[in-house]
Amino acid sequence: MTVPLTDTAPLSTVDLLTGVLLGAGYRREHGFWQRLISTEPFRRPAGGTPEERLGLAYERLRILNRSLDSGARLAADPRALAALHEWLGPVDPALTTVAGIHYNLFLGSLLDHDAVGSRDLSDHLTMRRVGTFLCTEVAHGNDAAAMETTATYDRARDGFVLHTPNAGAQKFMPNTSPAGGPKSGLVAARLMDDGEDHGIRLFLVPLTDDVRALPGVRVRRLPARMGSPVDHCLTAFDQLFVERSALLGAREGGGGQGDFSSTRADRRRRFLTSIGRVVPGRISMSACAAGSARATLAVAVRYGGHRMISGARGARTVPVNAHRTHHGPLASAMATVFAMSLLHRRALDRWEVCTEEDRAAAERLVAVAKAWITWQARAVIVQCRERCGAQALLENNGMTELVTGVEGAITAEGDNVALYSKAAADLLLAADPDRWDTPLDRTPGDLADPYFLGRLLAAVEKIWFGRARERLLSAIHDDRLARWNAGSGPALRGVEAHAYRQAAEAFAQARAALPGGAARERLTELERLFALEWVARNSGDLLAAGLLSADQVDQLPDATEELIAAVAAHAPELAESFALPAELLADWPIAGPDYADAYDDPEGPWQAGAALASAGTV
Repeated sequence: MTVPLTDTAPLSTVDLLTGVLLGAGYRREHGFWQRLISTEPFRRPAGGTPEERLGLAYERLRILNRSLDSGARLAADPRALAALHEWLGPVDPALTTVAGIHYNLFLGSLLDHDAVGSRDLSDHLTMRRVGTFLCTEVAHGNDAAAMETTATYDRARDGFVLHTPNAGAQKFMPNTSPAGGPKSGLVAARLMDDGEDHGIRLFLVPLTDDVRALPGVRVRRLPARMGSPVDHCLTAFDQLFVERSALLGAREGGGGQGDFSSTRADRRRRFLTSIGRVVPGRISMSACAAGSARATLAVAVRYGGHRMISGARGARTVPVNAHRTHHGPLASAMATVFAMSLLHRRALDRWEVCTEEDRAAAERLVAVAKAWITWQARAVIVQCRERCGAQALLENNGMTELVTGVEGAITAEGDNVALYSKAAADLLLAADPDRWDTPLDRTPGDLADPYFLGRLLAAVEKIWFGRARERLLSAIHDDRLARWNAGSGPALRGVEAHAYRQAAEAFAQARAALPGGAARERLTELERLFALEWVARNSGDLLAAGLLSADQVDQLPDATEELIAAVAAHAPELAESFALPAELLADWPIAGPDYADAYDDPEGPWQAGAALASAGTV
């Protein structure tokens, strides 16, 4: 990472820290989205029923689409897709959901599978038809490879018959209702020909007009999802015929009509290709979670600065942020939010430049980052909501949607525990497993040294994976599941430690790129606080391994408190570096010093007194 420099004037501390959080080209990469959410169509409306909010989300989607120079270009650019989620997420989670589905899963898959110009995409690029993606089934989520929806080749008509064979095979949660206008979907189905299974493929299928589902398609709205007005549905197919051209990649390889021959390896490759857009989707979930956590934290810091409370024994009033019990959790959240943002950029950068040789490692980092960031976002958002009291429970103050919205990100594009489990298996068994058996580096160090702290974080990862490997190797069960169960507990702890180490390395990289001065000092404080709190959580293991002395364990609480005080002292400036548009913050009453005005009653009894006072009457 490099920080953008200018020949005309040195950048401020805030600008330098914004460059750390959003990347070197943040004005070019993020400026469009910052401006878009500042415009009137994206300002926060007052109230509204779930159906009205859903209608607004689709209306905004069309406004967004008209603002783009090319929807196809957006769909092809994982960095732009991430930026979309990073800025729209705090504004309108429902819009973010339908936009991500349309541009990434739907348009992106079309572009990935078919040669440029081989299919007319004009309806989807102009939003005459909104795109959606149908993969998950009621009975098949993380095991999507076992899905049961079939697409049976009809030789006489040279096309496919889509069918849902049982209730468990219904497509689960795609936004397939007529809300928002006519919809088309990419349907993942098992291609069958003469009783032979040729694996999971994608089919482009018109689903609805602007009133109802089309013949052969059955759509039923699911119960309302917590916090989201998106039109999540159950979707089924009743012997629906589609032309051969509906098959994505229909022209790839092989023979002529009806020739779908493939090996088991080919079928797995095609399945992975069919769901290939899940990787940019995971990057986008990380971006959405990081952006939402930053927005919530900025509001909490601002509110804590102008929410005044009485001091002890009738002393003068002070802002609630003056209390360690209030600013301490927010300081820790600030360190975590920087770590989340930096790990997101690290994963995005790694994915963008990966080659076929290191693609698996890049995908693993993306998956681990998605899980860790969304989990951390939930903790940060809930903590910030609590610090803002009852007012943060009101929808107009913006936090409730984000509290519930992050739950969707935790499950979307791969359930977090499933992602951790796969990463654990890869790191234990596939990625040089012998490294977990090598000796730990017990060279003494100083808790004030970020390099030493980085070594400790790497050691925590090694300790947990070493335990997992030992349990796997010592298990006497012949049952593979039983063996995995024996080691999976510590293995998942190892993946968590892996995420912390990756975030710490991202911190170190960002710090090294900053010039000396206040910005570097602020980032170093955040980096040390982030690392020390994780070291403290694992201090028993580090002490037992001889990596920390008893004196250092005793020093951890004081060292952490000093850093909390340092970070809290600069919290408003750090929150300013999030570069949130003033219009966004203005739509959340508790983000401003005059938040009480949102509750003013024009007919309240105090109004008469105010009117008399303004008229000069006593």
